[in-house]
Amino acid sequence: MSNIVIIGGGYAGFYAAFKLERQLRKNEASVTLIDPLPYMTYQPFLPEVAAGSIEARHVVVPHRRHLKRTRVITARVTGIDHANKQVTVTPEFGDPFTVDYDHVVVTAGAVTRTFPIPGVADVAIGMKTVEEAVAVRDRLIDNMNIAAHMPPGPERDRLLTVVVVGGGFAGIETFAELRGLVSDLLRRFPELTISDTHFHLIEAMDRIMPEVSLKTSHWVIKNLEKREAHIHLNTQLVSAVDGRIELSTGESLETNLVVWTAGVKAQSMLGGSGVPLEERGRVRAQADLRVIDDNGVVEGMWTSGDVAAVPDLSGGGVGGYCVPNAQHAVRQGKHLAKNLTAVLRGEEPKDYFHKNLGAVAGLGVGVGVLQVGNFALTGFLGFLAHRGYHGLAMPMWERKVRVVSDWLLQLFWGRDVASIRAVQKPREFFEEFAARPSPAAEATAKKRASKAKVSAN
Repeated sequence: MSNIVIIGGGYAGFYAAFKLERQLRKNEASVTLIDPLPYMTYQPFLPEVAAGSIEARHVVVPHRRHLKRTRVITARVTGIDHANKQVTVTPEFGDPFTVDYDHVVVTAGAVTRTFPIPGVADVAIGMKTVEEAVAVRDRLIDNMNIAAHMPPGPERDRLLTVVVVGGGFAGIETFAELRGLVSDLLRRFPELTISDTHFHLIEAMDRIMPEVSLKTSHWVIKNLEKREAHIHLNTQLVSAVDGRIELSTGESLETNLVVWTAGVKAQSMLGGSGVPLEERGRVRAQADLRVIDDNGVVEGMWTSGDVAAVPDLSGGGVGGYCVPNAQHAVRQGKHLAKNLTAVLRGEEPKDYFHKNLGAVAGLGVGVGVLQVGNFALTGFLGFLAHRGYHGLAMPMWERKVRVVSDWLLQLFWGRDVASIRAVQKPREFFEEFAARPSPAAEATAKKRASKAKVSAN
């Protein structure tokens, strides 16, 4: 029986394992999935998590619940020895160990790409994980609760200023959803008005959302400006030290919340592992999703998703490669499973081909855009298209129902605006009131422990 090891449990890895379970015959191969997280995250919904429209746990798909026949290891892969067909696994607790394989599937995904801008690493929050989305929501709601009882001035302005860096889909959706959240919350804060809140998006290019037409992107900008959310084009972030935002235009402002969405890059854990990488750090692949090096196909090694440089045979990719997005990652994961199964049975793998059908974006409750070729829907119809597409694209029916239930609950009772930021420091409350031994008793206990240790030795 062949051993298949999948490194990474995001879109590509999860779907590869999910489809392998259904395509492999009994005892034809074993599948092991290794990821430091016990779930995959449906990232297109993170802006709605940040805005309180969807419950955070509903946008993640637990590996062990939905992969019935796959061995799941919650740990990091810290080495790949392809010559000996082994991966080194390092768990959070305990010693590293190795797992043997016949085929290894590298789907480690991507991480947030940043630049060495002063202050960014210290103050910014990404929008790549569900934990980040929850932290953004809780901080924004807490800021409003604090600012509501402060007199007008710089400190209150700082709490009520939101800065998003990056004008791609993730940035625009996050920016618009947070604007919608705050506008909705103002009904509950009579002390504040919309003019007291300040939203700024920083984009280095001369346009936003390159996946849609220029006309549609202009509509999005106008819509956000009407909602008092301002977009700075052809503008670079120069510094964010201590929350003081310095822009290349000479403008400056103070903020308590910086959300960074300016691109992604392939997982850096592959560097030095022997996996062939191209100049941008992605795994070199051919169109059938097998890994290649200078000598041709690397037998027994596969890749897909954001970590892979897969040729885009449709001709629509940037630089000739598939762009790192969910559309490609999901389809590549499924296609990889078919190709790997075919190879196990002595058949030839087929090239991956997918032509981008269009793009949808949510811009807050009741507002969205859909772009298919030259055809576009904006406003409420775009909003329905966005929710319809992603409601169907969400993996597993159990998860789809949970997400749709959140939307229906919001329709009747509004979005969930409860902040539980204290959960990020769960022992703080307990420690504050916990009874502690007197200094003398503590010293006696330490002496007894020391004597017991000496006796044991």
